[in-house]
Amino acid sequence: MDLLNTTAGVPRIVIIGAGFGGIQVAKNLKNTPVEVVLLDKHNYHTFQPLLYQVAMGALEGDSIAFPVRRIFAGQKNFTFLMAAVQKINPEANTLHTNIGDIKYDYLVVATGANTNFFGSEEIEHHAMPMKNLPEALNLRALILQNLEKALITTDKEERQALLTFVVVGGGPTGVELSGALAEMRMHILCKDYPGLCLDDMKVLLAEGKPELLAAMSEGASCKAKQFLIDRGVVVKNSVHVEHYDGLTLTIDDGTVMKTRNVFWAAGVRGEVPEGMTLAPLTRGTRVKTDDISRVDGYHNIFAIGDVAAMITPELPEGLPGVAPVAMQQGKHLAKNLLRIIKGEAAVPFKYFDKGTMATVGRNRAVADIGRLHFQGFFAWLLWMFVHLLSLAGFSNKLIVFFSWAINYFNKDSDNRLIVRGFDTVKMQVEDV
Repeated sequence: MDLLNTTAGVPRIVIIGAGFGGIQVAKNLKNTPVEVVLLDKHNYHTFQPLLYQVAMGALEGDSIAFPVRRIFAGQKNFTFLMAAVQKINPEANTLHTNIGDIKYDYLVVATGANTNFFGSEEIEHHAMPMKNLPEALNLRALILQNLEKALITTDKEERQALLTFVVVGGGPTGVELSGALAEMRMHILCKDYPGLCLDDMKVLLAEGKPELLAAMSEGASCKAKQFLIDRGVVVKNSVHVEHYDGLTLTIDDGTVMKTRNVFWAAGVRGEVPEGMTLAPLTRGTRVKTDDISRVDGYHNIFAIGDVAAMITPELPEGLPGVAPVAMQQGKHLAKNLLRIIKGEAAVPFKYFDKGTMATVGRNRAVADIGRLHFQGFFAWLLWMFVHLLSLAGFSNKLIVFFSWAINYFNKDSDNRLIVRGFDTVKMQVEDV
């Protein structure tokens, strides 16, 4: 394709990001008189809600990722380019990327969010994030490496540091990761690592707000906390991490502890491409948009999902950064783009909240569905059903289903492999 020249009479819609929102925009423009170009630095779509299971070895990484080109097989007006966007040039309607400049008529920014370390370079260097597949694999390598080291070290203090796991952030990711670590402690530690026992491994969850899962109901929040405590997780609310140098962790309630494992799930910040100088940014570096997802200050640039903040009187900080929001925005924006191209009035976006769920380990989950709030085994089954159906690709659905079934009955997994090491000094992948 000609990157710098569009086809006469055929508007080119360029989408940055193959996440939940970007995929929905492209899919809902199928069989329409537009040219759709989707850009992403990876050639696959990741089902982010299950990243923590990859990190814990419950699932293999390939099972929650799906090739972008397979998703759009047969869509004739679609092109995927594996590219990293370096800068947007709104005056020229072009994108500067690592594969060259790309022309657009309409631009959709669906770049999602990255980990927010709130300005602490020390914590950013030493703590482990988990926002994408490579980071989840890094986390898995670190956990397994530290268990191996703990088994052979003769230094008691170092052994305790290797077996102390701290999760920072009490949202769904932090709660689910803490629950999975507790499950590993209960069912796997003593069996796989003779010489280590339950009391050797500590799991702590630190959350800055007074409750866990703050976006959910009070009942869900309290029950999730109780589920974690019942599994041996130490939960600290209304606390913040002050320092972490790779060994010593300091919390503002006076806690000082030694740990080699700090997993950061405390905040996100929008991945805003360089160049949108007119766009106002809100809390969390999100781009402010109007009610049709158009970025403030621009007439043909739109933003959806975690990178966007659609401010309303009811939601002064914007819509929540969850997959259903991005998917609904993507589908709605595709229809509005066609209306705009035809010269018709765009329709404001209204989010329909289908509910929120979080799992806290085996047979335990919490769910808020409209006015219904329930916890326990049924919520856990519902969580699995919804996530299974949401995966891209029949093969992935099948693999995940059988993996879950085997893990459930065996209380074990076959995916705890250190296929690549992780250097905790350089904080980078190493050969093993």
